[in-house]
Amino acid sequence: MNRPSFPQAHVVEAHTSLTVPRQGNLPIGALLVDIGRLSKADADRIHARQLVTGQLYGETGIELGLLGPQDVRRALAMQFGHVTLSRDCTLARELVAAWAPQSAAVEHLRSLRSQLMLRWFENDARHAALAVVSPGRAEGRSYLTANLAALLSQLGKSTLVIDADLRHPRQHRLFGVPGRIGLSSVLAGRAGPDACIAIADLPGLSVLPAGTVPPNPQELLARNALPNLLSALRSSYEVILVDTPAFCGCADAATVASRAGAALVVASRDASSVHGLSEVTRSLREFGVTLVGAVLNGTGR
Repeated sequence: MNRPSFPQAHVVEAHTSLTVPRQGNLPIGALLVDIGRLSKADADRIHARQLVTGQLYGETGIELGLLGPQDVRRALAMQFGHVTLSRDCTLARELVAAWAPQSAAVEHLRSLRSQLMLRWFENDARHAALAVVSPGRAEGRSYLTANLAALLSQLGKSTLVIDADLRHPRQHRLFGVPGRIGLSSVLAGRAGPDACIAIADLPGLSVLPAGTVPPNPQELLARNALPNLLSALRSSYEVILVDTPAFCGCADAATVASRAGAALVVASRDASSVHGLSEVTRSLREFGVTLVGAVLNGTGR
């Protein structure tokens, strides 16, 4: 059988990373006061001592016993737009875009991010929504969606992840948010777009969880409520990534991709078959979906 062809393939290994802009225009003392690590009085005390010694602010704070090296590193990271996770961070370890910022594979995802921005998201204002699809389960679809969204938000783009897998949702677990209210509730008319949850540890990134697993996922996704929702959300977010169920076995993913208008195909070198990928690309083209590209994931997830 002939191999399926994609607009452009890009290899992504199993691990990725992220940096995100923060309040980089504030001095270290103001940043630490802003996040509650220093009181205003202690910040002023460090500053007064700094004027006498001529030392750096962080060095002075450590010398006075008011700061630790970790506090200084965190403030510097915020100034340079680099993510530092809070002590009570609930992000799953699979979200390596936040947990492993020095991972070598982040360069692969950054390259993919650049291609998507140049070839799709920045090419036309209407190119806001992108469905992420794969033939079967455990092929890295949800993992890639979450980590790619984190990297996109790093660019200062307001980014939304929608979990449209109403059968086996995972995004709420990856981002450590409640999963009871979400897309299923919105499509059923029981909730509104305010069901989107801002991720505090990843500024600029929000998630609309799948919500309660409904008894009729295909019927919910086929309603006009989904394209209406995507249209409404495009005015609030510059980038929308939509996680989908496994393509083979149900019509959900094709329905979601057709509503989004474009799809990124994910394959796993450990799990995907040539036949499955051929079926996905053929079906998407029949639905009139634009194939933006394909990603070979290092391992299934």
